[in-house]
Amino acid sequence: QDWLALKPQEPSPSQCCGSGCKPCIYDVYEKELAQWERAKAKQDKSLLMEKKEQSNNSELNPDTFTAFNISSVEQLTEDTYQYKFELPGNSSLRLSLGQHIVLRGVVNGLEVQRAYTPISPGNAEGYFEVLMKHGELLMLASGTGLAPMLPILQSITDDEEDETFVTLVGCFRTFDKIYLKPLLQDLARYWNVRIFYVLSQETSLEKLPWSYQENTYTGRLNEGLMKTIINSCRRRPFVLICGSSAFNEDMSRYLKAAGIEENSCFVF
Repeated sequence: QDWLALKPQEPSPSQCCGSGCKPCIYDVYEKELAQWERAKAKQDKSLLMEKKEQSNNSELNPDTFTAFNISSVEQLTEDTYQYKFELPGNSSLRLSLGQHIVLRGVVNGLEVQRAYTPISPGNAEGYFEVLMKHGELLMLASGTGLAPMLPILQSITDDEEDETFVTLVGCFRTFDKIYLKPLLQDLARYWNVRIFYVLSQETSLEKLPWSYQENTYTGRLNEGLMKTIINSCRRRPFVLICGSSAFNEDMSRYLKAAGIEENSCFVF
């Protein structure tokens, strides 16, 4: 059981940026899996430490990832941030003009990697900087109000360079009334997408499949739940609303109480 817990997890297709990165996330997985298999065969967990020793190397290695500390994050515009990473000593990335690096991290519990071209000078010593754009969308849909949300959501997940975070809240009467479950579950696997369900006529989550229990609420989407969802967003979101006129009015009122301005909302 101990060895199983240490086994590298195979990436999902949504974790690959498709940019032909060297190494690709799948290359890294194959290498780590082979390392795990060697260590397991010899029953020697110290063999798994090789990659941690490599991470202390001050020079970049095209065959492995190196850990760097973030020294500062500066917000440049509403959705653009400048990240500054520390390099050990006075070392330099020594990249050629236009060359990119691949950054890897964990977002929403999912390992994500993306290619970035540093904005710092190629000979900068002791640090490097990259720009990251993080938009935030909150979609509030009731029943068939889900329909106009899906093309927007799919356009984001289909664009490898779109790093917009999306939180979709679907309000339905019962679990059986949730539309397009397979599609929604597939979209929820993307690193930048969260999907919550609010079921007004369900009284218990125990009857639901376990994969839905963690992200489902019973009752109605009220002011308190709205504030909880907004507070879980990384930044103040732009909100899309679609449902009955009564639903739209309620959502607009709850959003105002949560501090979301009218010019940050769009009602279909």
